[in-house]
Amino acid sequence: MRVSVIVTIPAKALVRERSHLAFSRERYDPIATPTKKGGLLVDPAFPPLPIAARTPAKVRLAASHIERAPVFAVRGTIEADRIDDVRSSGRGVQIFADPQIGMFKDPYCGVEAVGTHEDVARQLKLDQLREKGLDGKGVALAVMDTGINVKHLKAQGMAPKLDKKISWAPSNIRNTPGDYAVDHGTMCAYDALIAAPGCSLLDFPILQSQTPGGSVMSGFLSDALLAFSYLHQQFTGPDWKYKALVINNSWGMYHPSWDFPPGHPGRYADNPNHPFNIMVGTIARAGADVLFAAGNCGADCPSGQCQGVTRHSISGANAHPDVLTLAACDTDGVRLGYSSQGPAIPGMAREKPDLTSYSHFLGSQAFGEGSPDTGTSTASPVAAGCVAAIRSGLPSSKVSPRDLFDRIKAEAQKKPWPKSGWNNDYGAGIIDPLPVAEHFGL
Repeated sequence: MRVSVIVTIPAKALVRERSHLAFSRERYDPIATPTKKGGLLVDPAFPPLPIAARTPAKVRLAASHIERAPVFAVRGTIEADRIDDVRSSGRGVQIFADPQIGMFKDPYCGVEAVGTHEDVARQLKLDQLREKGLDGKGVALAVMDTGINVKHLKAQGMAPKLDKKISWAPSNIRNTPGDYAVDHGTMCAYDALIAAPGCSLLDFPILQSQTPGGSVMSGFLSDALLAFSYLHQQFTGPDWKYKALVINNSWGMYHPSWDFPPGHPGRYADNPNHPFNIMVGTIARAGADVLFAAGNCGADCPSGQCQGVTRHSISGANAHPDVLTLAACDTDGVRLGYSSQGPAIPGMAREKPDLTSYSHFLGSQAFGEGSPDTGTSTASPVAAGCVAAIRSGLPSSKVSPRDLFDRIKAEAQKKPWPKSGWNNDYGAGIIDPLPVAEHFGL
């Protein structure tokens, strides 16, 4: 059986040239003939992506650009039983897992909405943020998901701004930013706009992969790697015009069986040196605020996709030390039983989720009239909107993502009250953006 893999290869002049063509949006000539080494079949349409060098302490940002990257990542397929052969070939080639990823929606428990988006706005004290002029204006908010439908957002009372120039799609997906089918990505965009109606949305439909073995509304980690790499080049390039970049990710790897087995050096779930985990750290340390949903594998009523695995279910980039990981509660502040609990998988940041945000309310109605916005898929963009609102008065050049996230956790509403500190269910507590803004003098 052939499996999809991410392959790192040494940097060479031809590799850098092909990478430049891909990121310049000029005509990209794929490798004419797929190469086979040790059973590896390289995807000819996937451009080489620069991957930064990583030391035990940090990612070296200077080596994250095309001209200085020590290695590049490509995508390929290989027979499952030949992975070790390629890794030990001595040619500088390394093989990493390219697991399927999916959205964190359709939780198992509770179908009725608890409150509405107005209740979310009230809990977040958004009227007071608005009085401070904090509405996300001048901030780019990337929705890494299934694509956004702007018409639906407008029909639901939103006035979204969409930057089509920076928005992006894989080459095998129709590139029509803002005009994708109403689905999960539209829900996430709506939920982000609750707190940040003035932000500029960036549309990245990574969960519509047509990679062999994939399906609509799912994707592969390599799709996310390509999107993050492209966005990083834009964010650090000379034409970037926004005060800050916020990236919402309401997806993850549901089950360990989608990954390489434990102990394999190419595994994703618990490996800081996986190319995607390096890429997440690279863009975060460059100044982007990256948020991930914790997942819907909570012990009380996990999603069926969890296949009963509820321990250490927060893994991979969802447990990255440089991201803000969101658990979910309802508009009354009660933890939702499907919300994944900590601690995260050993090898990544242990104290995940970082904090909790609101979900399971009547909002976008993306899945039909009266349907709630659910899952940690909703909690994450609600929090992303809060971050974007704060960033409209606090550019990333002034305060780093790590310092901002630390303050957001410090100001969270403690749950269970009055206990302070981190706990498995709520992280640091429920997000409360107003005191964060006040702390920074906004």
